[in-house]
Amino acid sequence: MIRTPLRPLARVLKARESGENPDLIERENRRLRQEAARDQARNRAEGRLVVLSLIFVCAFVVLSARMGLLAATEPVALARGIAEDISSARADILDRKGRVMATNLATHSLYAETRRMVEPERAAQELARIFPDIDAERMAARFTDPNRRFIWIRTRLSPEQQQAVHDIGEPGLLFGPREMRVYPNGRMAAHVMGGASFGQQGVRAAEVIGVAGIELYFDERLRDPEQVDQPLHLALDLTVQATVTEVLEGGKHMLNARGATAVLMDVHTGEVLSLVSLPDFDPNTRPAPPTEGEPADSPLFNRAVQGYYELGSVMKTLAVAQGLDEGTVSPSTIIDTRGPLTWGRFRIRDFRNYGPELSVKDVMVKSSNIGTARIMQPIGATRQQEFLRKFGLLDTMPLELAEAARARPLLPDRWSDLSVMTISYGHGMSTSPLALASAYASMVNGGRKVTPTLLKQDSVQGGKQIISPRTSDQIKLMLHQVVQEGTASFARIPGYPVGGKTGSADKPNPRGGGYKKDAVLATFASVFPAHDPRYVLIVTLDEPVDTTGPEPRRTAGWTAVPVSAEITRRVAPLLGLRPVRVEDANAAFAQSH
Repeated sequence: MIRTPLRPLARVLKARESGENPDLIERENRRLRQEAARDQARNRAEGRLVVLSLIFVCAFVVLSARMGLLAATEPVALARGIAEDISSARADILDRKGRVMATNLATHSLYAETRRMVEPERAAQELARIFPDIDAERMAARFTDPNRRFIWIRTRLSPEQQQAVHDIGEPGLLFGPREMRVYPNGRMAAHVMGGASFGQQGVRAAEVIGVAGIELYFDERLRDPEQVDQPLHLALDLTVQATVTEVLEGGKHMLNARGATAVLMDVHTGEVLSLVSLPDFDPNTRPAPPTEGEPADSPLFNRAVQGYYELGSVMKTLAVAQGLDEGTVSPSTIIDTRGPLTWGRFRIRDFRNYGPELSVKDVMVKSSNIGTARIMQPIGATRQQEFLRKFGLLDTMPLELAEAARARPLLPDRWSDLSVMTISYGHGMSTSPLALASAYASMVNGGRKVTPTLLKQDSVQGGKQIISPRTSDQIKLMLHQVVQEGTASFARIPGYPVGGKTGSADKPNPRGGGYKKDAVLATFASVFPAHDPRYVLIVTLDEPVDTTGPEPRRTAGWTAVPVSAEITRRVAPLLGLRPVRVEDANAAFAQSH
């Protein structure tokens, strides 16, 4: 670097010659040198500021990105090393009149981040006080375990529990928002609802999934983001459901029955307006499946759908309907009812001696096993199977419940001539109360096949014609005569003519084979109004016994029929049915014939 002298000799000599002051030259050069030094220092300082600014900006960006990532990442995902994308939204479920049966409710979960805990032992003691099922010592050991960073404590909290945890004042106890499934009507229609639970869970959300019933059957539809704002409308009527449940519970208790079920169905649309199975449960706190005992004794067991039973004499209506429809008999045809009816080493007997002969109509009214078996003898196994299959009794019932798809009827290994006769009066094959309701609806609605549904319908089902309208009219009259003259006399209700058929089937012994002693399954299959059926009601009681008389009475006429009559008396006005005079009902029957 060449330094410029402050007093250059050439310029000084020249200045002296011209009479100028040489000191001005030195002063000017000093000024220029100082300005140059100042500019250099300023440039150096500005360069350093730019570098520091860039370093600061980069650091700020890195820290901000890291903080944003941490804020968006849930502790569960960090602990497990997975990313979460959880949607907890789920569509509401409403009854046919728009009343809420299932909905989501905002709540909170409780978890612990152990590294943030200040007093883990005290926190464990306080949590045990709030939640009695928590073991304080075990929870304290989990809190102080150096290998644990995250601990789930509760998947959902009530507002009172949340406040109590807040009051502990422990910074390591944290809350996460989520939604839970709530059934505001509690046990009402529990077997239809089924229940829901949490699937994939995170701190900020939890997946709500169906575990049984209609919640499981329509799980994808209820969770579909495009349909989550569109409620699922059921055919159930909550008021009718509550009434049926109340009466059925009272009947079960009074008759000391092990269980009970009732199905109320529209005979034209197939809509199931009420489905009750007892014992039941609260889907808000769904119990665990049983590990021992008979499945039917569990409150989770849906007797109406999963319960396939030998239902007894209610099946005689189908046998008579087939004989009438195929023309092998008429209502006035005389049937030989002398007994016992011998077939090999087997004997078929009636409940009591009805005489040597009965008309087909009286076979129904008096419920003769021998008479029904003789009606079916000329029809045979092949045609009987074809007829029952048309009603859906040999296949799984297609109802919108997850349990329905897993329940199948029990059929004979070899459909022999003896099977034809025993099945005609309700032994030798099993069916469900729901399937029976569908069959009776098809028999009395003019003969068109009806498929039961839990979804609200806007129109009548256009099912296939499976029996003639004439046969349907004959069956309606016979069912009414059973109530007026036969085994279902307790079903008479002023203003509401009822038709129906009783069935009292011995219960199979699951352990020793054969049948239990003094244990029956009592069923009453009824239709109302009898002259113009709108609804079918199936009531089944498991091992009922009426002790009001001098001797115990177990048959359906003394057990299932009175319960069914009380249900009909209460729900008929709720369904909009007006009372009719006996004369008008009789005139309607006369006109149809």
